[in-house]
Amino acid sequence: MKTAQNSLIPAEVATIAETLEKAGFQAYLVGGCVRDMLIGRKPKDWDLTTNALPQDIQGLFLKTVYENSFGTVAVINENPSDETLRSVEITPYRMESGYSDQRHPDSISFSDKIEDDLKRRDFTINAIAAGVSKDAIKDIVDLFGGISDIKDKIIRTVGDPVDRFTEDALRMVRAIRLSVEIGFTINIDTYKAINKLNSSIKTVSAERIRDEFTRILMSDEPMKGLLMLHETGLLKHMIPELERGIGVIQPQAHAYDVWEHLLRSLQHAADKEYPLDIRLAALFHDISKPETKGFSQETHQPTFYGHELKGSRETRRILERLRFSRATIDKVVKLVRWHMFFADTETITLTAVRRMIVNVGKDNIWDLMNLRICDRIGTGRPKENPYRLRKYRAMIEEALRDPISVSMLKIDGAGVMKSCNIEPGPKIGHILHALFAEVINDPKLNTLEYLEKRAIELSKIPDNKLMILGEEGRNIKDSEEEKDVAKIRRKYYVS
Repeated sequence: MKTAQNSLIPAEVATIAETLEKAGFQAYLVGGCVRDMLIGRKPKDWDLTTNALPQDIQGLFLKTVYENSFGTVAVINENPSDETLRSVEITPYRMESGYSDQRHPDSISFSDKIEDDLKRRDFTINAIAAGVSKDAIKDIVDLFGGISDIKDKIIRTVGDPVDRFTEDALRMVRAIRLSVEIGFTINIDTYKAINKLNSSIKTVSAERIRDEFTRILMSDEPMKGLLMLHETGLLKHMIPELERGIGVIQPQAHAYDVWEHLLRSLQHAADKEYPLDIRLAALFHDISKPETKGFSQETHQPTFYGHELKGSRETRRILERLRFSRATIDKVVKLVRWHMFFADTETITLTAVRRMIVNVGKDNIWDLMNLRICDRIGTGRPKENPYRLRKYRAMIEEALRDPISVSMLKIDGAGVMKSCNIEPGPKIGHILHALFAEVINDPKLNTLEYLEKRAIELSKIPDNKLMILGEEGRNIKDSEEEKDVAKIRRKYYVS
């Protein structure tokens, strides 16, 4: 276990603790921040607990917010060293009793003993308190063996796990989330209690489940997290649709059933450190294969026609049920809907690629490609970037690039007609292409002043000579287009 040095503690947090102590109160860091410091991780949140009452806390600091029934006061920092420190929460020592809704305590009372506060916490590794000194954390209070459990990398509840999970059923999911976030093993009695009480997760709000589920997905080991949710029986009450894929055999190109394929696709998204929307799409992209399963008499292989369309609708229902944001839902649904667009590289056309970019959106097309890679790795195929995927990437980049054309000029057809005082006709095109040829050779000439002057000069050239200059410009444009495309294809090592 690494030593927790004071250098990990932000100045704002240390100052708040010092202010409380100078006023005659106790002040301890508590919960996840102490755990993370003892592990050697950088804490994401800083929580302080004290024997000061809410009104005492408010009287010590200039700007505070107190809008809850738990006694928690947020101290506002005007110029924090980090945005996460814009406010720091301070909670008085408190005792809780009765959890009739399996979330909130029926009654709360404040205490003057740190021991009373630690008794109510969820896991031993979160029930360690530490004071703040100039050199390092001090006066560690560890009543339940949390430091020993950190050394042994064990997650266990404070006291009877059935009691802790009955108080707040979300703690069951939190145990699994902590396991995959910090790499600890869940104590056997704690794990058994989750199995016993898994159905009580249905009493927890969708928003709270979503937040813990998101953190599991964003961990380094989301596949392990999903397997634990399944093994403990929690998943069938959270996202039962996923378990329908267990045992659903796929064609020979797949080494795994639908369930394991989805988990492995998700895990690859985590290995690549992709954002949440790609991870969600990887997990749900084949969610509707079970209900679309058929059988081909010709190939003697399972078929799943239309699973991407049906799956996009199912994905929307699941994400709406879990109260994900509208933006996240819309993007994930798009990725699931279009994840099957890829065809044989010999038959797919640039027009089809452009159409797909319109369907999924320019901002999402590369995420769709990344989803495709997750899908491929999830089948059991080891190669992430084969020729086919490189070819798709080249075609997408070609479709996205701005075409080389006379539209790049600082003058257009209307400008030529106005400058030269001529009527619409083929001559306008010849002049534009002749100007284009000059600008390609010397980009500094692409100014409105020069082009207007040069257009007037070109308009006075005999039509037959102007036509030749125009054709030369068109040929140069086509040649530059070919060079551009060739460069893209060389980049991806495709023909």
